[in-house]
Amino acid sequence: MRISKDSTNDHIISNRKMLLLLIPIIAEQFLTSLMGMADSMMVSNVGAAALSGVSLVDSINILVVQAFNAMATGGVIICSTYIGQGDKKRANESARQVLLVSTVMAVTLMILGLIFRVRLLRLVFGQVDPDVMSAANIYFLLTIISYPGVSIAAAGSAIFRSQDNTKLPMNVAIVSNILNVAGNAVLIYGFKMGVTGAAIATLASRIFSAVVLMVLLRRDKYEISVRDYFKIRPDADKIKRILSMGIPNGIENSMFQFGKLAIQSSVSTLGTVAIAAQAMTNILENVNGVAGIGVGIGLMTIVGHCLGAGRKDEAIYYTKKMVGWGYIAILLSCLLAYAIAFPVTSLAGMTKESASLCIYMLGWITIVKPILWAPSFVTPYAMRAAGDVKFSMLIATLTMWLCRVSMAVYLIRVAHIGAMGVWIGMFCDWGIRGIIFTWRFKSRKWIHKVVE
Repeated sequence: MRISKDSTNDHIISNRKMLLLLIPIIAEQFLTSLMGMADSMMVSNVGAAALSGVSLVDSINILVVQAFNAMATGGVIICSTYIGQGDKKRANESARQVLLVSTVMAVTLMILGLIFRVRLLRLVFGQVDPDVMSAANIYFLLTIISYPGVSIAAAGSAIFRSQDNTKLPMNVAIVSNILNVAGNAVLIYGFKMGVTGAAIATLASRIFSAVVLMVLLRRDKYEISVRDYFKIRPDADKIKRILSMGIPNGIENSMFQFGKLAIQSSVSTLGTVAIAAQAMTNILENVNGVAGIGVGIGLMTIVGHCLGAGRKDEAIYYTKKMVGWGYIAILLSCLLAYAIAFPVTSLAGMTKESASLCIYMLGWITIVKPILWAPSFVTPYAMRAAGDVKFSMLIATLTMWLCRVSMAVYLIRVAHIGAMGVWIGMFCDWGIRGIIFTWRFKSRKWIHKVVE
């Protein structure tokens, strides 16, 4: 599937080859979301306070995970561009630096998290139900310890994807998620450990993923292989390149998650019924978005190879094609998520009020998301791969806070329309963002030189 510098045919990647690249990514994302939903269903059976506590912590944890993914994204951009140039040596050197940066960042955040854990929960969520805060405290402690596993696994998966190997990370994710769900079932139902059991299972599965990916990355048969991990030393120039791609993406994701935390703070004032409904709606909305995210992740690798080989027209062609595929992927996944919403809320043991509110909100998402989401989110993946990370960061941050957060907070706290205010704000964000990114794409100002 490689875009090589001496290729003479335009648009050389067939639909079949693109599907072979995308299907493992989509399957991995979809499986992870489904397993997350299964986890929440099991935690929900412990009680509404347990589900609410875990959902509150996850809104913080997602912020940290997104920071790790941002650094991994910087690595994908750099490594895939070098591979497109045919420079395996610098691709391997860059991969070593990605692992170093990811590890240092994860250990630092773990230490800070352990020190400020209780104060952070109180600062973000204020005075919530004592049972909810107790569950949140337990879950947060154990998931903080898993941060290095999350970061190293994200970096390893990104390195494999940069060389078109999407199947291997998928297989590791399958085993890891099965272990997570099985661990939850045993510890929650068998040993009656509740939220503690869910956190232990999550910690174990994340460590498993990191260890397996690092072992596999040592093999010589791959274009990028990394050995002697403890002998890796900082390379200022390569770290600077990785950070120049990763930091803007990390700021964008961080602002996105900070916005969600601000919204979550407003939702937490609505009571346990609304918190539980919003938590499950978020999970189902993540499920209906994974196919589109998979398309975007695959597009980033393709654009990186195209631009590394100096073929700008092909990068533009594949971006248009993948946005079209994004519309189809989101429509199908939204319909699937809505179809399973009722049985999921039932199996999760949600109260009638929470389940009804969840399905109502998901219905609106199913109508609006297939129309607005693809140009808002698939297109920026191509721009990031082309080095246009600052523009993407700026627009995403502005629309997040000026549309989504401000509108949601107003509708919940002032207009008192309830949790649906979250999604009205989100729909406005998607629409405005899509218009701006489409204009940027057509201008061609987004194509930059990532590496020399």
